Amino acid sequence: MSNSVAIVTGASQGIGRSTAIRLARDFSSIVLVARDRANLEATADAVKSAGAQPLVLDLDLSEPAAAQTVVDRTIAAFGRIDALLNIAGAVPQIDLFEMTDAQWDGGLALKLHGARRLTIAAWPALKEAKGAVVLMSGNSALFPKAPYAAVGTINAAIVALAKAFSDR
Repeated sequence: MSNSVAIVTGASQGIGRSTAIRLARDFSSIVLVARDRANLEATADAVKSAGAQPLVLDLDLSEPAAAQTVVDRTIAAFGRIDALLNIAGAVPQIDLFEMTDAQWDGGLALKLHGARRLTIAAWPALKEAKGAVVLMSGNSALFPKAPYAAVGTINAAIVALAKAFSDR
């Protein structure tokens, strides 16, 4: 897509990094969002090698203001948003009876609320571009286990959130 922009969260490693590099073949610009600047820079090099212009944003999406910052900086740099891929989400894999409220809250803040806030902030630009949103979940949403209770619960919430956004 010429002059097209995708935002990829969790782009510093794993699925987010791989997704960003793959999308660099189809989008002219890839916005890379995660907390780890050094790993984001490495992803940016790979995105550039694959043919797209990267924009590195080392932000913590669990912070409420981060979502609007991502959108504002993306629009300032590229003038549009065509795709948003919400992949970020380091949820602790700790047994149901051992996980603290702070650990639950941290997982929810990044994976669920970060994706929700960013999708809402990007929505007007996505509508204007007739763009798309992806909310990444795992199969633990369907097959929860006690040692992965937070992952399963938060992934189930992501599935519900995706369905709610699809009504719009």
